[in-house]
Amino acid sequence: MRLAILSDVHSNKHALEAVLREIDSLGAEMIVCAGDIVGYCAFPNECCEIIRTRASRIVKGNHDCAVLEKDPSGANPYAARAILWTAEMIGSDSRQLLENLNIESKFPFGGRSLAMFHGSPTSIDEYVFEYDVDEDLVKSVDADALILGHTHVPCIKKLRSGLFINPGAVGQPRDGDWMASFAVLDTETNDCTIRRVPYDVMAAAEAIRKAGLPEFLAERLFRGY
Repeated sequence: MRLAILSDVHSNKHALEAVLREIDSLGAEMIVCAGDIVGYCAFPNECCEIIRTRASRIVKGNHDCAVLEKDPSGANPYAARAILWTAEMIGSDSRQLLENLNIESKFPFGGRSLAMFHGSPTSIDEYVFEYDVDEDLVKSVDADALILGHTHVPCIKKLRSGLFINPGAVGQPRDGDWMASFAVLDTETNDCTIRRVPYDVMAAAEAIRKAGLPEFLAERLFRGY
């Protein structure tokens, strides 16, 4: 069975739709999302609705929390402006979706147990990069695989204690590759792969500009950083 793993959509409808077309072509049986549906880009309501209808499991990200609380403290100035803009733009259905999300999700799939968080198992805001991943981290969640997002940098690491997966970012990659990123886990082989998908980045950037969001947020989509 194939599990499609998404994270950090960040209101980028163009990237999300391209990723979902690729997922459909692969025939994945289930889609999950490791948080940050909103923030940065121009389509928060559209992305909330798409994730609500397509993802079977979703956890809350730090931007999702910041938008709900209208609290950009700790964010850089560009992110802060997007948080406050998004907080004014989201509708009642989007707000309800974000409010109802938990910060963790543990679930079975294909005979395996998975644990999913946004930042880390202990903090929604903590960045866990590849060099931070060790046996103790994966063992701490008591599951066959640990899924995290937040860094916007894809990483797959096989350890004795289990599999670590960060699918990278759908909506704002930060690993130097502008293409949308997601992961696919094959539970029969225990293989997990990162997939990259091109999308209409010009349209996504222009929508950011039309919304009056910072130019930097449009420009960084082309750089993947």
